[in-house]
Amino acid sequence: MRALTYYVGVTLDGFIAAPDGSYDFFPVTKPLLEFITREFPETLPTHVRSQLHVTGPGTRFDAVVMGRATYEPALQAQITSPYGHLDQHVVSTTLPADIDPGVQVGRDPVQLVQRLKAESGAGIWLAGGGCLAGALLAEIDVLVLKRYPIVLGAGIPLFSSATFEARPFAIIDEHVVSGDIRVTTYARTT
Repeated sequence: MRALTYYVGVTLDGFIAAPDGSYDFFPVTKPLLEFITREFPETLPTHVRSQLHVTGPGTRFDAVVMGRATYEPALQAQITSPYGHLDQHVVSTTLPADIDPGVQVGRDPVQLVQRLKAESGAGIWLAGGGCLAGALLAEIDVLVLKRYPIVLGAGIPLFSSATFEARPFAIIDEHVVSGDIRVTTYARTT
């Protein structure tokens, strides 16, 4: 069965974005970009991959699931298929189903992820955001957190709207990238 991996940048106090949804405070350093290009090349948007001359296949994922707010910056840039190299799914109740031939719009995130997990293929990347991650918390098999040495005090949490239940994870890998940025991989233990 395919695994759902929540791969996302996060502050020390657990936020993935500012209250307005922006995330431009996360530094993009050359060592970090080199790490992402080497370890998670499929998580780079298609137009960025071409700029960086990343042409190889992904190493982990062949599908991406994202919420409407995560998809919105691409739409604002008039990009309707931001990850054309992946099987793209957007969970939204407001987007039209025919937004782009390469993008499937779904309404029920749990049903979508359970269907994708049952299909053959590589891993499934949960790109965000916090509300969608909260709705899918029980389905998340792996967390890959790019932890930045930043404190916001407020913002969009890593998981929002989730119901309380202790879910144990164990560290299975960690890289120190670009000074104090750490990329830690956790696997669900139960």
